[in-house]
Amino acid sequence: MNCPYCFHHETKVVDSRPTEEGQAIRRRRECIRCKKRFTTYEKIEEIPLIVVKKDGNRQSYNRSKIMNGIIRACEKRPISMQKIEETVDKIERHLNNSLEKEISSKYIGELVMNELKNLDEVAYVRFASVYRQFKDINTFMEELKKILREKNN
Repeated sequence: MNCPYCFHHETKVVDSRPTEEGQAIRRRRECIRCKKRFTTYEKIEEIPLIVVKKDGNRQSYNRSKIMNGIIRACEKRPISMQKIEETVDKIERHLNNSLEKEISSKYIGELVMNELKNLDEVAYVRFASVYRQFKDINTFMEELKKILREKNN
């Protein structure tokens, strides 16, 4: 770290502590040459996610879109808001761990459906009916049969 006063390249850390939010480390440093002190902050660099839509358009990832979709699917179901937030957190961890900068909306939809399948089968079917755009009762029944087969295995 270069000193902001004399631009010397050697400094030492005098004090180090987390910030109030716990999202960064605050460090007090002292220049070896001029002895002046200054503060630096160290934080995790977050890579912004870009969602690639079906039509090829790109937009910034928006947590609230996933949250709202899951809340709608879980309406009038015995699922706490805490469980929904944990589910969205799990999906986000999976997206961030993929180390991809661009993620297809289809991939995100599949992740949501997998998590909903484990959370609540009715919420899963509700989400799937909108996400997969069921055209008629037959496609809806096929999805239900698939769930029943998986449950019996």
